[in-house]
Amino acid sequence: MILVNVSNSITEEIKERTALGTKAYCANLKFFKSRLVTKQSKLKLYRTVIRPIVTYASETWVLKETIIQKLLVFERKILRKIFGPTEENQIWRVKTNEELDKLIKHKNIINYINPLNAKLNPICHVLALLGGHPILHVSRIRVKAQRLSWFGHVQRMQDTRTVKKIFNWKPLTKRSQGRPKYRWEDNIKQYICQTKIKNWIACIQDRGKWKEVVEKAKTFN
Repeated sequence: MILVNVSNSITEEIKERTALGTKAYCANLKFFKSRLVTKQSKLKLYRTVIRPIVTYASETWVLKETIIQKLLVFERKILRKIFGPTEENQIWRVKTNEELDKLIKHKNIINYINPLNAKLNPICHVLALLGGHPILHVSRIRVKAQRLSWFGHVQRMQDTRTVKKIFNWKPLTKRSQGRPKYRWEDNIKQYICQTKIKNWIACIQDRGKWKEVVEKAKTFN
């Protein structure tokens, strides 16, 4: 189920997604608590059952840092249950975010939206030196490519398809006063400008060429 609202916000959808993810975790609680099951098996269950529930329809999301943080917080709660605490000087403590990130080899829920190992991207190391957040930055690159891929898919649809009709639909009422809300389509137009494609309408009809555009988008900041 995808939630649609007049405020163009995905906050409620993220809340619903994480709630469904929590239900899926509780349904398999005996498995996650069992000492007979290895940590890697528990991690595999999370990645194949719970995480896809939370990230369903993520191609259509307009991600902000607050949303990214909520998704990461949800995942870390489950990861801490899987890997347990750390013993340090005979004192047990909760694993830090950095320790969890190393344990899953940087393949967090944000990277899952468009999988690409963050360790292989040199931008991460530059941002880390500058005091930035490499995971948040690289996640935007992945989501950017995923959105462009979905945009191309929608544009190639026949006009009779329901998704295409909804995408092309224009409201018959006047918009409210003030600055227009930032839309998913605004993201796409911004990305297309970065690719510097002269005739993207013709390019998008060619799957091969558009795939090259999507791959190129992964290199943008």
